[in-house]
Amino acid sequence: MIRTFPNTFCNTFAHILSRALPLAIGLPLIAATLAACNPSPPAEAPAPAQPIVQDNQIRFPAGHVQLALLGIATAAPGKAITVELPARIVWNEERTQRIYPAFAGRVMAIRADIGQAVKAGAVLAQLASPDFGSAQADTAKAQGDVRLAQKTLQRQRELLDAGIIARKDFDQAEADAARAQVEAQRASARTSLYGAGTGVNQQLALRANVAGVVVERNLNPGQELRPEQSGPGMPALFVVTDPTSLWVQIDARESEVGTLKPGASFELVIPALAGQKFEGRVIAASDFIDPATRTIKIRGAIANPDRMLKAEMLATARIERTLSAGVVVPAAAITLRGVKHWLFVQSQPGVFEPREVTLGYQGPKEVVVSRGLEVGEQVVSENVLLLARAFLLAQEDAKTGDPAQKSEAKQAVALVPSASSATKSVVIEKK
Repeated sequence: MIRTFPNTFCNTFAHILSRALPLAIGLPLIAATLAACNPSPPAEAPAPAQPIVQDNQIRFPAGHVQLALLGIATAAPGKAITVELPARIVWNEERTQRIYPAFAGRVMAIRADIGQAVKAGAVLAQLASPDFGSAQADTAKAQGDVRLAQKTLQRQRELLDAGIIARKDFDQAEADAARAQVEAQRASARTSLYGAGTGVNQQLALRANVAGVVVERNLNPGQELRPEQSGPGMPALFVVTDPTSLWVQIDARESEVGTLKPGASFELVIPALAGQKFEGRVIAASDFIDPATRTIKIRGAIANPDRMLKAEMLATARIERTLSAGVVVPAAAITLRGVKHWLFVQSQPGVFEPREVTLGYQGPKEVVVSRGLEVGEQVVSENVLLLARAFLLAQEDAKTGDPAQKSEAKQAVALVPSASSATKSVVIEKK
């Protein structure tokens, strides 16, 4: 077995021999040492055949490893496609009540908590409110003014019948009685709006006006409340809703406006509930496009009798869109060159042709080719960029004759030292 040594060791050893031995004896030993240090490189296996470009087609030799990486799909008729749109589940606002404080006060008792079912009119919390007490007092005063005005009107009527007072005094008393009656009705309606009865007790009850479930509570016993703590951006004290009916907010593209009309049905897929599908219908569509996202807000309704769906769940709405013309291919088959769309068509096994196409619809998973492709043609649907790179390299090799490989081969040959040259350097040094 022939043993080889590192070049540094061999050069050092040859230098020692050239100085320690006579020239006639040292030269054979030096040549043998350098031969062991620079063995002939083993013969390399022939490189596999590379793809070539012919008639604007890239042709791979049979069994080429890259062919196994290319997925092939068949162009299908564009009769109908499934469109997937992002969606979010929210409460049904037609069956939801958000309760805010109408008067300043302090929370004295909480009658309901999250998850509790309540009926319409049920008391959720009790507040002690001096401001509400003032409203109750105004109602009581207005009712007293009505009684006094009615008595005054009665006396004025009797005096008018006796001819003691003028007609204008009676008319004035009648107008005062009417004003007192209206004021009493206004004050009574104000307090009755918040469930207050007769008397002044300063007790304000927060009541549910809809039947449902308490899904949110944002107050604690003894907490001070003010009317300013209401409106957009402020959390409601209580949120009561019917969770058996929910809304779905869908962000639709401009091209889907004609499909998602009120009454249209859609399928809802929830990532958190894998394997389950829910049916919904569109109930409203926005009349403007969001300038930030370029989408249109679509509102759908969905039944939730088992209460499996929760508000703020993220979902995907699927709709079936019917197409009048074109063929359907996977979206991964399309590449973009500048502003034009291209794909690779397989004309025969191992032969691929780049082709410019026009898209009629572009979705996240499927696209519709309106021009440039026929039904039944096979296109590359996986590793398309890898094929495009191979096509460009094959084109360059066809034009230049692959001068880069020739240059690299020359450099590799020049870098391999020979035994004879090394021997000559040693002999010169000996002299």
